[in-house]
Amino acid sequence: MSNTLLPAPTPGLRDTVDTYIRRRGRLLAFQTNETYAAAALALGTLAALIWANIGDSYHVFWQTPTTLAAGPFGVDLTLHEWVDEGLMAVFFFMVGLDVRRDLTLGELRLPGRALLPAAAAIGGLVVPALVYLLIIGDSGGAHAWGSVISTDTAFALGMLALIGPKRAPRLRLFLLAFAVIDDIGALAVIAIFYSGSLNLVALGAAAAGLLLVWLMARRGVWRVPPYLVLGVVIWYAVYRSGVHATLAGVLIALLMPVYNVRSEDVDAAGEFTALYRQAPAPGTARMLRESLNHSMPLNQRLAFVLPPYVNYVVVPLFALANAGVELSADIIGGLVIGKLIGVVLGAGLVLRFVPASRMPGLDVPRILGLGALSGMGFTISLLVVNIALEDETLRDQARLGVLVASLAAFVLAAVIFRVTSRIWPLPAPRGETLCRPPSPDQELTFGSLDAPHVLINYADMSHEDRWRLAEALYGLQPLIDSGEVLLILRHKLSGPESLLAALALEAAGANKEPNLWPFHDAIAVLRGRISPRSITRVAREVGIDVEALWRRIDSRADEAKVLADSAEVEGLTEDASPVVYIDGRRFDQLLNRWTFSEEITRLQQAAADSGPDPAPDEADEA
Repeated sequence: MSNTLLPAPTPGLRDTVDTYIRRRGRLLAFQTNETYAAAALALGTLAALIWANIGDSYHVFWQTPTTLAAGPFGVDLTLHEWVDEGLMAVFFFMVGLDVRRDLTLGELRLPGRALLPAAAAIGGLVVPALVYLLIIGDSGGAHAWGSVISTDTAFALGMLALIGPKRAPRLRLFLLAFAVIDDIGALAVIAIFYSGSLNLVALGAAAAGLLLVWLMARRGVWRVPPYLVLGVVIWYAVYRSGVHATLAGVLIALLMPVYNVRSEDVDAAGEFTALYRQAPAPGTARMLRESLNHSMPLNQRLAFVLPPYVNYVVVPLFALANAGVELSADIIGGLVIGKLIGVVLGAGLVLRFVPASRMPGLDVPRILGLGALSGMGFTISLLVVNIALEDETLRDQARLGVLVASLAAFVLAAVIFRVTSRIWPLPAPRGETLCRPPSPDQELTFGSLDAPHVLINYADMSHEDRWRLAEALYGLQPLIDSGEVLLILRHKLSGPESLLAALALEAAGANKEPNLWPFHDAIAVLRGRISPRSITRVAREVGIDVEALWRRIDSRADEAKVLADSAEVEGLTEDASPVVYIDGRRFDQLLNRWTFSEEITRLQQAAADSGPDPAPDEADEA
C-alpha cells in the first residue's frame, strides 16, 4: 500500500498526538457516558430530597425572584422558573437536534424502520394517560394527566446500559427512535393543553424569528452567533406569548441545518491544512479553524458540544429544583403500568401484523423490558406537574409519585430483562465475529503473513470515501513494517462499478503484479468514478500489465470469490461503508489511524498479560 496523500509523520509527533487524543478521549467518554449522566440526575434528585427535608431553605431559595431587563424588555421569574423555562429550553433544544437528525438521517427517515418505535411511542402516550385518569377519577389532579406520558431519555438510556441485554444492540436504537417520537408527542401535549392565554403579537414575533432561522439555514449560514442571538429573541417572544418557553428550544433545533458530511467541505479543510502546514500564520490558522467548523453541519456540531453541559449541569439542576415530597398512586400507575402496557401493545400489534418490521434483538421479551424502562418519566413529568397543578401539596404528591414510579420502573425493567434473558436468550448478533477465517495465501494481503494481528477490511471500492480509509490504514505502516499487523482486503459490493473494481484488484493479485497496492490506492482516489476506461488509465499509470489485467477480468475467474466475500457482510451496513474485523472481531468504532492503533495496542497488551481478551470499549470520538 503506498502513501499518495500526505507525508508520514515522525514517530515522536505521532506519539504526542496519540497521547493527547487518548487523554481527551477519556474526558469525552466521561462527559458523554449515558450511565454517568443518569447518575448525575439521580444525585441531583437525592440532593433535592435531602435539602427539602432539613428546613425551609429549599423552597425559600428556589422562590427567590430574579429579574433580567433591558429597557422596556424584561423577564421576572423565580430561580425555580428560570431553571424550568430558561435552562430547560437548552435541554429541549438538544432533544430537538436529535429529533431533526433522526428524521433526516436516522432510523425515522425510513418508514419501515419508523413504524415499530412509532407504534410503541403512541401506545406509550395514550395508555398511560387513560390509566392515570381511570385511577384518579374526578379529583383535582386530573389536569396533570400529561405528567405520565413521557419517558426521560437520559435516565432510560443510562439504565439500559446498566441492565439491558448485551446481545441486543438494536434495542438502544429502538429506544432512541421511540424517545424521539415520545418527545414530539409530549411537547405537542404541553403546547396544546398546558399553555396559558395567548399573546398573538408575541406569538407572531416568535414565528417571524423562526422564519429568519429557516432562511439562514437555507442560505447556508453555519456560524453559531447569528442563531444564538435569534434564539434569545425567539425564547423571549415565546415566553411572552403564553406558550411554555421551553418549546422555543425545540422549534429552533428543528430548523438547524443537518445533512451528511460533504466530501467537498472536508477536502476544503484539508486544503487549508496543507496551506497552514506550508506557511503557518494566524490568518491561515483562523481560516483553517473556520473551514473545519464549516465542514461539520451545525446540527451535528451542537449535538457534540451540548451533552456535557446538559447532562451534568442543566438536568441535575432541574432535578435539584423540582424534587419534592407523599405518595401518589395515580402517577405511579400511569407511568409504570400504563407505559408498560402501551409500549408493548403498540409494538406487539406491529410485530404481529407487519412482519417486515421485525429485526434481530427486537422481539416481544426485549420490548417488554423496554416498556417497563420507559416508565422512567422524570424530566417532562416534573415539568408538567409544575405547569398543571397550582396547589403545592398536590405538586409534592405528584413529584414523589414521579420519583417512586421511576424507581419502580427501573426495578421492574431489571427483573424483566434478567428473566427474559434466561428463558428466551438472544443469539449472538450476526456479523459480530468473522464468519470465515483468513487464508492469507488466497487473499489480497499487505504485510507479513506471520503477523500476530490481522485486520480484514471488506471494502466497496466504488464508495467515494474509500480513499479516507485507505489513508487511515496507511497510518498503520509502522506496525505493518514491524511484522505486527497483516492487512487483508475482501470485497463488498453495491453495484456493477464496485464489482468491476473488485475484479480488477483480484486480477492484479492473481497476476502477481508488484504494484498491486499502488493500483488499489489509485482506484480509491477515483472516489467512485469507476469505469473500464478509468480502470485502464490508472492501471497504466501505476505500471500494471493492462492486457493481462483485462484477460483475467474478462475470464470472470475471480467473480465467485468476490461474490462470496460480499455475501458474508451483506446487510451489516445500510450503505457502501466498509466493514472491518481485527483479530476476528468486528471493529465498529471510528475508522481512523488512531482507533486502529489503539485497538492493536489493546490486543498486544492483552496478549502480554496472558489474560482473556476483553471486549473493546465504546468508540472514543476524537
